[in-house]
Amino acid sequence: MASRRDYYQLTKPGIIRGNVMTTIAGFLLASRGHISWSRLVLAIIGMSLVIGGACVSNNYLDRGIDRHMERTRKRAMVRGTISPQRALTFAAGLLIAGAVALAFVNWISLALGLFGVFAYVALYGLAKRRSVHGTLVGSISGAIPIVTGYTAASGRLDGAAGLLFVVLTVWQMPHFYAIAIYRRQDYAAAGLPVLPVVRGIAAAKRQIIAYIAGFVVACTLLTILGYTGYVYLAIMLVVGLYWLKLALKGRRASDDNRWAKQVFGMSLATLTVFSVVISVNWWLP
Repeated sequence: MASRRDYYQLTKPGIIRGNVMTTIAGFLLASRGHISWSRLVLAIIGMSLVIGGACVSNNYLDRGIDRHMERTRKRAMVRGTISPQRALTFAAGLLIAGAVALAFVNWISLALGLFGVFAYVALYGLAKRRSVHGTLVGSISGAIPIVTGYTAASGRLDGAAGLLFVVLTVWQMPHFYAIAIYRRQDYAAAGLPVLPVVRGIAAAKRQIIAYIAGFVVACTLLTILGYTGYVYLAIMLVVGLYWLKLALKGRRASDDNRWAKQVFGMSLATLTVFSVVISVNWWLP
């Protein structure tokens, strides 16, 4: 019999927490010091619910794949404690509730939230099974929450929203390629064509370096175009260049798994710093 914890884990709470963090960051950047707390709370609730619904839907679609992967074979639907029908009902409830909350924010945020669900469940769900570029497709949905947070406060899509989308897209690529390197045996067992499995670790390392460099450039453009200040720029250059330095060490790494876990850990630290700094940007020089 399924427990509350089983249903909770089905929503992938770690993914929800990370995306709520970027939602808040986008909202606070767009607020420019004038925060509508009620709208922020609605945006957090709405995004948490739609992301949770998308993750439950993804678990439903991936239950066959999950049987073959060490880290996922104990999920509730694989073990049979939650039936596919109950999971779909749970997902639908979360998505509907989340959509209602976002509708009270504004129609742009609602549209973005629903597009993020479609991109994650349908586009990524299909692409990751068929193409080495599935990771890039998946990064689209992961970049939506920060933009949704931005539009929840601003009510518009503009250059800053576009740049935030780019920053989060290029951040995700080295983040997920690092995971794919140290979990490549899992992905191979499941038959998923991730880059390290299909083209080798060396190719994945080159892509990691290129995307981190792109991340640094995208972060810099936020200041060059006047959306963030110079304290933000200085902090992000230090953090971004350190991440890039760590990535470059991979060319001589003797233990690829250990190096990949370091790159992954630094990716989380980098995203956290980025989110915090743009959240307080209005109060910084």
